[in-house]
Amino acid sequence: MQVFNLSLFLLEAVVYFTVMTAFLHFRRQLGLGVFLAALGVMHFMETYLAAVFYIELPFGTVSPGSSVFFAGKLMMILLLYLKEDAATVRQPIYGLFLGNLLTVGIAQILQSHEVVALPAGRSVDMGFLNEMGWLMVWGTALLYIDAIGIILLYERLGRLLRGHLVLRFALSGAVVLTFDQVGFYSALSILFDAPASVFLGGWWAKLLAVAIYSLLFAAYLKIEQIPRLTKSTREISDIFNDLTFRERYQALLARSGVDALTGLFDRSRLETDAPLLIRNCLDRGRGVSLVIVDADRFKEVNDRFGHLKGDEVLKEVAARLQAVLRPGDHLSRFGGEEFVLLLPSTGHDGALTFAERLRVEIRRAIVRPDGQHVTVSLGVATAPEDGLTLDALLGCADERLYRAKNDGRDNVHGRFGRLAPSGTGI
Repeated sequence: MQVFNLSLFLLEAVVYFTVMTAFLHFRRQLGLGVFLAALGVMHFMETYLAAVFYIELPFGTVSPGSSVFFAGKLMMILLLYLKEDAATVRQPIYGLFLGNLLTVGIAQILQSHEVVALPAGRSVDMGFLNEMGWLMVWGTALLYIDAIGIILLYERLGRLLRGHLVLRFALSGAVVLTFDQVGFYSALSILFDAPASVFLGGWWAKLLAVAIYSLLFAAYLKIEQIPRLTKSTREISDIFNDLTFRERYQALLARSGVDALTGLFDRSRLETDAPLLIRNCLDRGRGVSLVIVDADRFKEVNDRFGHLKGDEVLKEVAARLQAVLRPGDHLSRFGGEEFVLLLPSTGHDGALTFAERLRVEIRRAIVRPDGQHVTVSLGVATAPEDGLTLDALLGCADERLYRAKNDGRDNVHGRFGRLAPSGTGI
C-alpha cells in the first residue's frame, strides 16, 4: 500500500508541475491571469487536504496537500519570479492573503444566520469552516515569508553557483520548505492535534517533492529552448476578443511597446525585456551580447531628400536587421537612427561576426536616392566581461560605437578595437 501511495504521490507532483508550468510558459498567449487563477483555486484544496487528508508513505505520515501542492506552489512562485519579476510575484501572495482574511470575515457573518435544515439532513460545520479560514490565513502568511526567503536565497546562491540554475532552484526550495514545515506543523498541532510523525513525514515528503520539481524544472529548461515553442506570442482568440471595445484595443496598441515607424520593439520594451533576458543568460552560465547599430550620416539623408525618404531608409534598415535575426534575438529601435540588438547565448567573437554580417548586408542592400550605399556603424559589448546590467552594456557598446564613428564609419568596434572588414556578403 505504501508503494502504491508513493506512486500516486509522484504522479500528483508530475501532473501539478507540468500543468502549472504550461500555464506559466504560455502566459503571453493565455494571459498571466490563467496561471494566477489556477494558483489561487488550488489554495483551498491544499489547505483542506493538509488539515484532514493523510497517507502512509515509506518515510512517514504525509498530506499531499502540504507536500505536493503547497510545496509546488512555492516552487511555482520562484519560477514566476524567474520569468517575470518581484512585482508580479507579490500579486498572487497578496491576493491569497486578503482573500483568506475575507473568508474568515464572511464565515463570522454566516454564523449569525438562522439555518434551515435540508431534507437530506446534512448540516454545515461552521466551526470547521472557521478553522479552515484561519489555517489558510496562517498558511498564506507563511507563504509570504517563504516567497521572500526563497527569492533572496536563490539570488544569494547565484554568487556561489552562477550557471547552476537547477541546483540553486533545488537548494532554495529545500531550505525554505524546511522552515515552512516547522511553521505549518505548529498550526496543525494547535488546531488539529497533529502527531509528531506528521512533521517528520511531511518534511521528507517536501524534500522529495523539491527533488521531483527540480528534475522537471531541468527538463523544462531544455524544452524551452525548442524554437517553435517560443516563437509565437499571439494571444489565443476567443469570445472575449470579440467583446473588446475599440478604445481598449487602441489603448492596448499604445502600450504594446512597438515602434510605430519600424514595427520593431521600442526603447521602453527594451528596458522591460532586456534585464530579464540578460539575467537568464548569466544564470545559465551563458554569455549575452548587445550591439548598437547606428545609420551613418542619416541627417544628411533627411536634409537632402526630406524626412519621408529618411523614414523609408529607416524602415529598410529595420527590415534588413529583422530579416537576419535568429530565434530568441531581441531587436529594438532605441531612438532616432539607432537600433539595439540583444544576442542571447552569444559570446563576444560570435557577436562581432554577426555584427559584421549586418554591416555587409545593409551596405549591399540599401541605396539612397543619389545612388550611394547606406552604411551603418556598430558597437559591441558582451556580458559578463563588459558588465552585468543593461545600462553597463549600453554604455560600453555606445563608447565603442563612438569609436567606430570616429574611425571612418561603416565598421564594427568591439572589445579589442575595430573588426577587420570581411569584404564579403552574406
